[in-house]
Amino acid sequence: MEILWLVLAVLVVAAFLTPLFQRQALRRRRQRLIRAIERRRGSRVITLIHRQEIVSLLGIPLTRFINIEDAERVLRAIRLTPDEMPVDLVLHTPGGLVLPSDQIAFALRRHSGTVTVIVPHYAMSGGTLVALAADEILMDPDAVLGPVDPQLGSVQRGYYPAASILRALEQPNPNRDDETLILGDMAGKAMVQAREAVRDLVAGRRTEEEAERLATTLSDGRWTHDFPIRLQRARELGLPVREGIPADVYELMSLYPQAGQRRPSVEFIPVPYREPGSSPGPEREP
Repeated sequence: MEILWLVLAVLVVAAFLTPLFQRQALRRRRQRLIRAIERRRGSRVITLIHRQEIVSLLGIPLTRFINIEDAERVLRAIRLTPDEMPVDLVLHTPGGLVLPSDQIAFALRRHSGTVTVIVPHYAMSGGTLVALAADEILMDPDAVLGPVDPQLGSVQRGYYPAASILRALEQPNPNRDDETLILGDMAGKAMVQAREAVRDLVAGRRTEEEAERLATTLSDGRWTHDFPIRLQRARELGLPVREGIPADVYELMSLYPQAGQRRPSVEFIPVPYREPGSSPGPEREP
């Protein structure tokens, strides 16, 4: 009987520890590959990758998105990077909160070195805002970007496009309550802020007229929020896109599988780098 209980105890411990060891091994593989890409490209590689996570006990899908923690980690990675060193951001996200997306985008925009955003699959909404900060956007032939028109509302009532809220308020209705009118006021401000953010991100890389036209196109709500801006349309909009994703980036993406536990969505080698011309970071493998 004692042997049976001992076997059961060992099995329980193994059941708890095995996933931990697997996660640590996967993280080490990701960091080794990130280091290899950095050495090949002579850059700082940052990943901002969101997958749909599954709560293992309840099986409830939880969509990951850009949040303040992501912004803090990306900004720290940029601060640890020499001014002239290129930055490669591997971006895979449905979007997220406006504030952290804006912070990441403008931090990348201020970086002196070349910024390349790599989109293997999709970078929607706030992800597109981040991509607009890049000097070059590398896209898979089937990858997509998306509009950056604001969405207002709440988890309880749902979210609605700011442009649609404003159009609804144009219809005569004497019975509107104060909450609806306040939402309309917020929608108008959000539209202006989104347009200005896009315009400021691309300013200096195109004429004022071109910047204003692009900002209006991406933020005025002419498309649904999940409208796919494919490679050709991105080119027509004047975005600095180029087809082609390095093979090792696809390999890196495969190391972020959809899984039953939460993991950090931003990763980089957490050490200061030397100036360009020398190999990035210490030679010791992580």
